[in-house]
Amino acid sequence: MRRVTALIVAAGRGSRFGGPLPKQYALLAGHPVLRRTIGAFHAAGIDHVQVVIGPGDDAHYAAATEGLELPPPVAGGASRQQSVLNGLEMLAGDPPDLVAIHDAARPFVRSAEIQACLAAASVAGIDGAVLGIRLADTVKRVGDGNTVTETVPRHDLWRAQTPQVFRFAPLLAAHRAAAPLGAAEASALTDDAAVAERAGLKVVMVAGSEDNRKITTAEDLLLTRMETRTALGFDVHGFGPGNAVMLGGIAVPHGQALAGHSDADVALHALTDAVLGTIGAGDIGKHFPPSDQQWRGASSDRFLRHAVDLVTARGGRIVHLDVTIVCEAPKVGPHRDAIVQSIARIVGIAPDRVSVKATTTEGLGFTGRREGVAAQAMATVELPRS
Repeated sequence: MRRVTALIVAAGRGSRFGGPLPKQYALLAGHPVLRRTIGAFHAAGIDHVQVVIGPGDDAHYAAATEGLELPPPVAGGASRQQSVLNGLEMLAGDPPDLVAIHDAARPFVRSAEIQACLAAASVAGIDGAVLGIRLADTVKRVGDGNTVTETVPRHDLWRAQTPQVFRFAPLLAAHRAAAPLGAAEASALTDDAAVAERAGLKVVMVAGSEDNRKITTAEDLLLTRMETRTALGFDVHGFGPGNAVMLGGIAVPHGQALAGHSDADVALHALTDAVLGTIGAGDIGKHFPPSDQQWRGASSDRFLRHAVDLVTARGGRIVHLDVTIVCEAPKVGPHRDAIVQSIARIVGIAPDRVSVKATTTEGLGFTGRREGVAAQAMATVELPRS
């Protein structure tokens, strides 16, 4: 069985981060970033974790790793490259087969991503595997005066992340060979893959995810202090006189209308209750009581927009909305795209974050008897942790 060690590099000072602590020791949802990063590797089945720390960080390290069964930390060097070499030299006495080098400030790496890198680096003829993201943005080369001088082809460009997994012996040799380089040449070796490439090692790229982001500034940390909440909404309205049914803000032609105090848009009412539910803000009747005459005949987009504004006021955002409309008639399918676009416009999110579905009850119940329309909705939001 292959032996794997995770080498967590936590020796940086994080000058862009600011604050009283280096970013790897700052709290993320109540726990130090470093502890969460170590936990990601334990969750991936890697029990042997070696951490490299900066000078004077012993007390911070001890507090962050209290209760974890880890070997003593390794002292880092003046550069990331030197810190990694120090860690590799510590492991050389009892070397693993593979070493996974990872930034302490990337606590969101997924177990599947770690395992994918390990699998890729274990293939015969491969020396290492790097987690990364294929570049999607257009890349410009800029000269003096911020003048664009070239558009760089992006079809084969990737953004490298960590972990970067290598066969231990060749990586150690590569780092040892790079150690005597002058400052200018060494500065070009910005990650371990660059060190491996210089030594002629064969390194492959493994597709990662945007979730595996690196905490660099204090704002990055604030953005990660989020939790996901999901809530359910339901509404039903019977038919009454009219020639159109309001569904998701769209007037759908029909021989009847839906009866209600407002415009009786069951889809928007269900979505409103779902969004309100994510922040524990009651239901639509609490905010827009039927006894209040100002809401008679009101357009229901006002209700949903109000619920979204309450989430925004809490520092949250709408991640996804899903609504299922239940009726025998009118037919929703021909109007589905228009309803999606309408809901996305009301809420202020991309249409691909809105799902609209329709079904019948096979002739059963009040909707089966064509007496009205029902809707069930789910809302998913991200909110700052309280």
